[in-house]
Amino acid sequence: MAVKIRRAALRDAQVAYSLVSEYYQAASVLLRDDRKSFSQQYFAPGTGIWLALYDGQAVGSIALRKLLPGAAEIKRMYVRPEWRGQGISLRLLAAAERFARETGYRWIYLDTSDEMTAARRLYERQGYRPCPRYNQNPQATIFMRKKLPGRISGARRSGPKRGDSR
Repeated sequence: MAVKIRRAALRDAQVAYSLVSEYYQAASVLLRDDRKSFSQQYFAPGTGIWLALYDGQAVGSIALRKLLPGAAEIKRMYVRPEWRGQGISLRLLAAAERFARETGYRWIYLDTSDEMTAARRLYERQGYRPCPRYNQNPQATIFMRKKLPGRISGARRSGPKRGDSR
């Protein structure tokens, strides 16, 4: 059975939060969302959390939230240790980026730390480049961003089409 990537629905909030809590422990995260703020941030329009599932069990996650008009932020990328090295992080990142493009974001930002070298290398390979500090995360030492290509053809557009006189 293959690992499947899907955007979590509100009914998945507890599973998603449990996996993010595991990430908090593994990365010794100081600034943690409680379950209520987690649900408010990642189950709102223009946001999301994606789960990597194997036989119905969550083995990885990534979250995306609105940062600024036209910009989103990647948070909480985590794959359980026994599942690493199988391309799951890349698939999670691709799913979040696709959603961001379809939603109309032009940039994605992220922060990480010097200790997370594998994550930093993944982000660099996917086109993320260093940028100035954009938040006050006390544990972050590396700040990156990526310019997204235009919307994917067939993606939803809001507002009238060009030339539409509505």
